[in-house]
Amino acid sequence: MNTERTIQEGLTRRQFLRGSTAGVGLAALATLLGAGSQRMLGGSPVPAHRLPRARRVIWLTQAGAPSQLDLFDHKPGLKTRFREELPDSIRRGQRLTGMTSGQKNFPVAPSPFAFRQHGPGGTWFSELLPHTASVADQLCVIRSLHTEAINHDPAMTLLQTGSQVAGRPSLGSWLSYGLGSVNANLPAFVVLISRPSGPTNAQPLHERMWGAGFLPSVHQGVRFSPGRDPVLFLSNPAGVTDDRRRGMLDDLQALNAIKHAEWKDPEIETRIAQYELAYRMQAAVPELADLSGEPKSTFDLYGPESTKPGSFAANCILARRLAERDVRFIQLYHRGWDQHDSLPSGIRHQCHDTDQASAALVKDLRQRGLLDDTLVIWGGEFGRTVFSQGTLSETNFGRDHHPRCYSVWMAGGGIRGGITHGETDDFSYNVVRDPVHIHDLNATLLHCLGMDHERLTFRHQGRDFRLTDIHGNVVKELLA
Repeated sequence: MNTERTIQEGLTRRQFLRGSTAGVGLAALATLLGAGSQRMLGGSPVPAHRLPRARRVIWLTQAGAPSQLDLFDHKPGLKTRFREELPDSIRRGQRLTGMTSGQKNFPVAPSPFAFRQHGPGGTWFSELLPHTASVADQLCVIRSLHTEAINHDPAMTLLQTGSQVAGRPSLGSWLSYGLGSVNANLPAFVVLISRPSGPTNAQPLHERMWGAGFLPSVHQGVRFSPGRDPVLFLSNPAGVTDDRRRGMLDDLQALNAIKHAEWKDPEIETRIAQYELAYRMQAAVPELADLSGEPKSTFDLYGPESTKPGSFAANCILARRLAERDVRFIQLYHRGWDQHDSLPSGIRHQCHDTDQASAALVKDLRQRGLLDDTLVIWGGEFGRTVFSQGTLSETNFGRDHHPRCYSVWMAGGGIRGGITHGETDDFSYNVVRDPVHIHDLNATLLHCLGMDHERLTFRHQGRDFRLTDIHGNVVKELLA
């Protein structure tokens, strides 16, 4: 009898506590959602560790690995080494992919493209990048970036998340978590994917590249697509009015709030906030994606491809419009750089797609006063080999994956312009001065945003994770 009374009292006590906290939970959620805040999710945003130079990032991700030898890393001495065997003293027994490990020879393939120096620092650019060269005074070209991954998926995963193993939060998600959202009507992290022109070897892109990993899912990237509905399923179905949608969301929010008070599951908070954000986006996104109000001068600046929805150039205009609306992290993916064969013709197509628009974005941001607090990055996941993959001729060849060194450029947001950082050997095979690892790049990026990469952490499965893992140093030579 005493045991039965104790059980009954215990059940009553739990029910009382559960019921009393439900009211508190509902009130708190109503207050937070009324303020239009996305910062509530995943804990309080991390306070800035220093005065930021950048407020937002636009990452122009060139998926497939552009050849540094044919774009940025000028090696004129290779002209006299055409078809010579790559010296063992340079290769140093470094691993190769399965695509070239069986080759009996590794013949040197000099770049067929002419290079010229541009800007106050005399930065070298290929003839394939005349528009990018025109903004040389704004760019910091890093020629000594390196990574461990030798295949696309782990290399891209490392570039995006700081780990070759899938499941970690992406950079944009880290920034959403650490800095929060500025514009309550748009996501903090937006992804745009362009369609390359010409024949390409386009590597697949997995949605986990812009996923939130173990962070609350509200921080994952939102993909915008070209067309009438940039965000799938955002528009109301036929027959559903705005008032009816608002009423349905109010009822759903109340039910979710009750569940959250009962179970304390943070993903319920995420669900509530995402429904509310989607409702606000119904008005904000169509206006954002409508380029019809842009003057002709804008399309002239970004080039003829900019009138084609889904092109890299059109997405660059959207990136500028997102930056104007204070979206925190804007990531453009352009595929097709994986040139294992027919590189001379293939790389021309990719540069045609990206050169003018990339430079235009820098110019456009600058003339609108946005470049000072917008950090723009252009680059891929690794570089390409100096030796030819497959048959080498004077007019045609391919290049394999090369993680030991490659080139990217940065502009704006606290970065020194008009400089080149790092140096490779005469074969663009090994870094010989000022190496920069992926973790160093991300640490420097966070520094520009006012964040200490060692203090931007999230506790998961009993340990504190961070974007740079246990590595990374800020490259102070890159900072303005």
